[in-house]
Amino acid sequence: MTVSAPKRRQRAIVICPGRGTYNREQLGYLHAFHGERMDALSRWDVLRQRAGQVPLRELDGAEKYSAALHGAGDNASPLIYACAHADFCAIDRSRFDIVAVTGNSMGWYIALACAGALSADNGFELVNTMGTLMHETAIGGQLLYPLVDEQWHPVPGRREQIMAALERINGSAAPRLFVSIELGGYLLLAGTGEALAELAGALPSLQGRFPMILAGHSAFHTPLQQPVSDVAMQRFGPDMFRQPGLPLIDGRGKIWYPPLLDLEELHAYTLRTQVIEPYDFTRAVQVAVKEFAPDCLIVTGPGNTLGAPVAQTLVAMNWQGMGDRTAFQKRQGSDTPILLSMGLPDQRPRTV
Repeated sequence: MTVSAPKRRQRAIVICPGRGTYNREQLGYLHAFHGERMDALSRWDVLRQRAGQVPLRELDGAEKYSAALHGAGDNASPLIYACAHADFCAIDRSRFDIVAVTGNSMGWYIALACAGALSADNGFELVNTMGTLMHETAIGGQLLYPLVDEQWHPVPGRREQIMAALERINGSAAPRLFVSIELGGYLLLAGTGEALAELAGALPSLQGRFPMILAGHSAFHTPLQQPVSDVAMQRFGPDMFRQPGLPLIDGRGKIWYPPLLDLEELHAYTLRTQVIEPYDFTRAVQVAVKEFAPDCLIVTGPGNTLGAPVAQTLVAMNWQGMGDRTAFQKRQGSDTPILLSMGLPDQRPRTV
């Protein structure tokens, strides 16, 4: 009798999402996909109730989605954390060998917990606290603008156009407008509400959607968040962190390899550097695929807002011959898609 060789596990990089990913379509996500894994959620809801916050079960189980309620930082952040962390735990390890973890913006905190640099409970506490601080301080906002055309090729001169507008608005006074996140084919700018309104008026309207000021977002990854960073540094110490079980790629493209991480440096980066300095998600993905050569990239839920930025980054690299949107979509329609989004009903079954 011939015994077939065991099927090789796919090398996978896991990518965790940030704010803006739990929307109307994601209402009920936890109950739909993780109803049997709600033990941790019960612990976290006890903490939220003690703090006078709405329990996540109640938020996720609401009859209707409310942007004011579900989109507020003190609710959206822990909801996204709970969904993403549960998705990570649900990935079928008999089919996937997870070789590294990264994330976008708040997704860095989730990535820390998924990789094991934070316990699941400490990761929740960090996300819940940072989301609450951002909500309470409500410093500034963010604006999204595309850098690429319909085939995901850079539009000549567009980045220069945006940066010129930013410099004009900042003028010679203290800066009010900053680059916040490099997001594949998009650029996120952040600043004061007045500065963002000026920028929105200075940029040409595109696709009937852009420039898009993101509702409920603060001026993440800018010096304006220094007060939030100061509180977080006082509240959380380096002893909260531990050696992870998986490599991590941060918002500068730096790889944190276990088991010899400098935990004080990781603490400072997490609560100081990336809070007040730009987050380069594009570079994080570039470094991840170049250094770890994955067979696929798995984006956890909720939602799929990271799908396009990840795909655009791969196209910009001409990764495995995918030089435009059409080539990427052709690959996605094959038996070996490069990107698996757990927030999409047709792709989720491939991962769990």
